[in-house]
Amino acid sequence: MNVFDLTRALVDIESVTNAEKRVGEFLFSYLSQLAQRDGGKVERMEVEPERFNVLAYWGEPVVTLSTHMDTVPPFFASRDDEEHIWGRGACDAKGIIAAMIGAAEKLLAARAKNFGLLFVVGEERNGVGAQAAAKKARGSRYLINGEPTENKIALGAKGALRYQVTARGRLAHSAYPELGESAIEKLLDVLQDLRAIRLPEDELLGRSTLNIGTITGGRAPNVIADLAQAEIMFRLAGRAEPVAAAVEQAVAGRAEVQQKVNTPAQRLEGFSGLPTTVVSFTTDIPSFAGSWGKPFLIGPGSINVAHTAEERISKRELMEAVDIYARMATTLIAGEFKKVR
Repeated sequence: MNVFDLTRALVDIESVTNAEKRVGEFLFSYLSQLAQRDGGKVERMEVEPERFNVLAYWGEPVVTLSTHMDTVPPFFASRDDEEHIWGRGACDAKGIIAAMIGAAEKLLAARAKNFGLLFVVGEERNGVGAQAAAKKARGSRYLINGEPTENKIALGAKGALRYQVTARGRLAHSAYPELGESAIEKLLDVLQDLRAIRLPEDELLGRSTLNIGTITGGRAPNVIADLAQAEIMFRLAGRAEPVAAAVEQAVAGRAEVQQKVNTPAQRLEGFSGLPTTVVSFTTDIPSFAGSWGKPFLIGPGSINVAHTAEERISKRELMEAVDIYARMATTLIAGEFKKVR
């Protein structure tokens, strides 16, 4: 397949987080054909039951190109026009997978060796695929991580701190609220105080933000709620510890807080000849913990349309990304990378 057809084929396989098996099987089969033709190897890297990463490599990888197979809900299939490919995962990150495979084919056509492709599960939720890969490193000295950066090399990425907040109350008839205790009202008060936390700012990464992502609770309009929950996420431009302490203080025993994700902010390096940017999202790079080499962050597509009903990727950027990934890999394999000041 060409890059556009491969992008659409990947988009059309639903792979919301925790249900990546089908797209993993597709990639394993596709890459097995490529490896068989050009002397590579392909492996399933087990993560959890029914969930696995896909690793393909040629020679001893000096550089590994990596991104994630999972998407956020809801799924919607692909379509295209003259300029874009549309659909869930088009830019985050199935178009990136296609561009990385296109770069691999370009490298193989030039008889290049010593590179790999690593596609992981779970990035959109907790980084479990990258964490599993971190325990099975293969000696790669450089990691090119793909996320939508409009083909600019990212010099920094914010961290993430995610919590589940649970408030408990006592059931009662809503006509007699004095006999009950509303978990929903408790939760709303806690969330208001969480929103008032002063968050860190950074000269490079900008200001930190808080998103209240989900709220659930209650049983019926005429019942005082005995349970309510919310999921919240901080995008951090600084250290997590002061914010975590502020969360505990804000909650002050009125609810239960469980920390689900704690990913540090990242400062990264540039790459000669590529424009730069700074991104506010979090990536798998911290979950790899350096085990797959020095990281770079770059990919086609705009994060501004990822996770939306308008998700799409520019065909022009896709083709540019093939060349960028191939050039970066060639430079790194040859040992010609020089730190950009």
